[in-house]
Amino acid sequence: MDFKRYFRKIKNKDEKPKPEPEIVEAIEQNIVEEEEPKTVEEVDVNVKKTLNFVNPKKDPYEYLKRYLKEPKYKDWFNRNYPNYTIYAAVGLSVSDYISVKRELFPESETNNEEELNKEKKPDSINFKPTITHEIKTGFDEFVDERTLVSHNAFGDKEMKIKILEVSDEIAPLASKFGDRVKINKIIVTIKHLQTQQIEEGEFDIESIERELIEKRHYTSTNRWVPTEVIRNGYVTNSRHTTLISDAVALDYITF
Repeated sequence: MDFKRYFRKIKNKDEKPKPEPEIVEAIEQNIVEEEEPKTVEEVDVNVKKTLNFVNPKKDPYEYLKRYLKEPKYKDWFNRNYPNYTIYAAVGLSVSDYISVKRELFPESETNNEEELNKEKKPDSINFKPTITHEIKTGFDEFVDERTLVSHNAFGDKEMKIKILEVSDEIAPLASKFGDRVKINKIIVTIKHLQTQQIEEGEFDIESIERELIEKRHYTSTNRWVPTEVIRNGYVTNSRHTTLISDAVALDYITF
């Protein structure tokens, strides 16, 4: 056996260049990175809207207390926001307003009855006549809120009443009659169903009541309204006739 030839063959075999390992570039395909779940902020639909001057970090009840205790602040608010009540402006209800008022001014039934029996001298009537432009209230937005709309005897007119201003006077005999507020000013909106014409007027029913006392020596408690009939600043139809009765008696409103 030729060993030299054999060893030469083995040597040549070992000396043959070995193939270089292929460099495989790892390509990351079809790798779906796990996305972090997006945080969805939940919106509380029950949060009431407030006006721009209200600090959301501040207790809204502080605004009510300041309004009731500081005449200058009250005048500032009524002058700059005539179409809002203080409790609605800060996102509270009329019941909250009454609670704060009772906390600051404890109820005295005797004093309140004296105030009701006290005859007041008539002041100048301060109310706006029916206007035909710059309507403040859109009637269509209350189509579904039937409790806020009343009809006249012929069924050809509809009416809504919005509260503009309430009195600071505390309701007498609350334990007997429940929580009530005394309304000073209202906006009356009347819609003529046949022509779709809308009439709107602001009425100072406090001044109208005083005029009625002077002319006809008659007084009433028509301006006292239970809090449960007030919805989002509007009075339900069960109290419409009562609220405008003095204005109707003096021919300021025809409905």
